[in-house]
Amino acid sequence: MTRPIPFVSGASEEHGHLQEFNTTPLEFLHRAYQECGEICEFDLGGLRTVLLVGPEAHEAFFRTPDEQLSAAQAYQMMVPVFGEGIQYGAPPDIERQQLKMQVQGLKHDRMVNYAGVVERESEDFIQDWGDSGEFDIYEAFTQLTLKTSTHCLLGTDFRYQLTEEFSELYRDLEDGLAPSSISDPFQDDERFQRRDRARERLEELITERVRQRRESGGWEHDMLQVYMDSTYSDGRKLTDHEITGMVIWFMFAGHHTSSNTTAWTLLEIARNPQYKQRLLAEIDALFEDSATLSLKGLREIPLLEGFIRESLRLHPPLNAITRRVMHDWSYKDYVVTAGKNVMVCPHISHKLPEYFDRPETFDPDRPAPANLFAEIPFGGGRHKCIGNGFAILQVKAILSTLLHNYDFELTQPPESYGEIMPALILRPTDPCVLSYHRRERA
Repeated sequence: MTRPIPFVSGASEEHGHLQEFNTTPLEFLHRAYQECGEICEFDLGGLRTVLLVGPEAHEAFFRTPDEQLSAAQAYQMMVPVFGEGIQYGAPPDIERQQLKMQVQGLKHDRMVNYAGVVERESEDFIQDWGDSGEFDIYEAFTQLTLKTSTHCLLGTDFRYQLTEEFSELYRDLEDGLAPSSISDPFQDDERFQRRDRARERLEELITERVRQRRESGGWEHDMLQVYMDSTYSDGRKLTDHEITGMVIWFMFAGHHTSSNTTAWTLLEIARNPQYKQRLLAEIDALFEDSATLSLKGLREIPLLEGFIRESLRLHPPLNAITRRVMHDWSYKDYVVTAGKNVMVCPHISHKLPEYFDRPETFDPDRPAPANLFAEIPFGGGRHKCIGNGFAILQVKAILSTLLHNYDFELTQPPESYGEIMPALILRPTDPCVLSYHRRERA
């Protein structure tokens, strides 16, 4: 016997919960859970959406095949960002082949190269810092990870030709992912017009880079080379439009996760000084046998990994992971009818006390939960974020370099550093300033 899905209170007759979701999405989702429990339904301007909370729901959500719960149909807001024919804008067979191309750029030999690139960028980042100062960690790491991601994606030449225009274009793309884009990704609004103009201009810049490399006959150990060399199963090479889309796809997979997680992790390091001596000893040991970081060494820093993992638990970047119901879908005693969206929210689920002891407490020594689906900062299943390994590599390399050279402290009371989700990515509130002091090592 099926049961009705609880409906969240406060819906308007005309737009349902759309205004509240667009204005304060994270607060709204928490309110929905507190009011209704593990399953509830709300209305985003006519798009009925069912929120599912908890590991059991996550497992059902991620294990259901695309034919029934479609990521592509739910993420149509990404099509104007990536471009038609890329990932969610491509037929399933083409998307699978594109995913394999992305994975080619994340193999061990390339990740080894990326570790060195990120370290060099991090050293350049701090070379003019002097002995002490202050900096806004969100803004700084947004710029730094844009440089590291671009360097690994598009090569050394493009990286050092990088202008302010490129970062502004990328910012316009990200800004186009307003919460309202879930229900209408093609609305006529200046925010979305800027998104579309940015996509067009990025294609011009990346296409020019491809042309230069082809004409020079050069070859580089970067992701752009992977895209230029890849072919589909029918022997066709990627078009310049597709190469641009693949670059943007990978940037979104690795950049926002890296920048936000780096900022949150350094903030939590400063907020939890009781771990400082252990952490610095672990970091310094990385540099004892070599002046440079190695991929192997970055895999053997358990306390820093604990800080990163716990930062992702408390401050997961993406908090509206969504699928479109293509055929009626059953969960326990409930049926979600075709045409609706289903959604999971890591920010809620990562704080369930039955899976996380003292869930609001930051604990870098916290063991992984027994249930595999309790902690989902990168999603799960076939659509788990492809850039998570690259993102974590960046965070480790950046923080190892910074912590080997500087101490960091809060400039404001700990509770004043809050969370905000102006687009679909969770980030620290403005300003988010830390002070730094050069370390004195014996």
